[in-house]
Amino acid sequence: MKSRSVRKTRLQLLHQYYTYTGFYKFLGTSLKKALPPILLFIAGLLAINYFVININDLLIYVTENYSDYVVFSVFFASESLLGLIPPEIFIAWSDKSTNPILYLSILAFLSYSGGIISYFIGKSITKIPSIHNYLEVKMAKHIRNTRKWGGFLIIVGALLPIPFSITSIAAGMIKYSFTSYLLFGLLRFVRFYLYALAIFSLI
Repeated sequence: MKSRSVRKTRLQLLHQYYTYTGFYKFLGTSLKKALPPILLFIAGLLAINYFVININDLLIYVTENYSDYVVFSVFFASESLLGLIPPEIFIAWSDKSTNPILYLSILAFLSYSGGIISYFIGKSITKIPSIHNYLEVKMAKHIRNTRKWGGFLIIVGALLPIPFSITSIAAGMIKYSFTSYLLFGLLRFVRFYLYALAIFSLI
């Protein structure tokens, strides 16, 4: 009974901490920002499919004219360097492969691995004063939030359409626990499988 009471108190303290530091507000804002890009992507996909070019034909063209290694390499580079290309494009591509689940899993693994590279980029650039100072300014808010919320921010970065690479670089810059980073980063796989459920049904 006592342990239950202690546990409840700890949860209440944790809840108070995230309330006072603005985590819930940040999470709500992130969700609001994440929803429009997802809806725009779906709407754009449908518009292109019906008015410009059949998406199935386009993806089949890519699979027939570009090797899997090329597509995987482009995706891995993007996920390692600020997440410049939306992963949803590659998720849609995986549906047209010979083994969609396997290809989707490879994409999820590459995204997870790209995040690890980003983590070490963040860790190593702290040794280069000019670059460190530049990123401290450009990513000030992200770094500050990572210092405050740590694992929860990594979870948000792994699940929501926020460039996971940026979250990973910030985690590396503050030297966040690598073991914890690897654990929370596994939710990247969950994101890919959930998004695939929606995207595979559309194309």
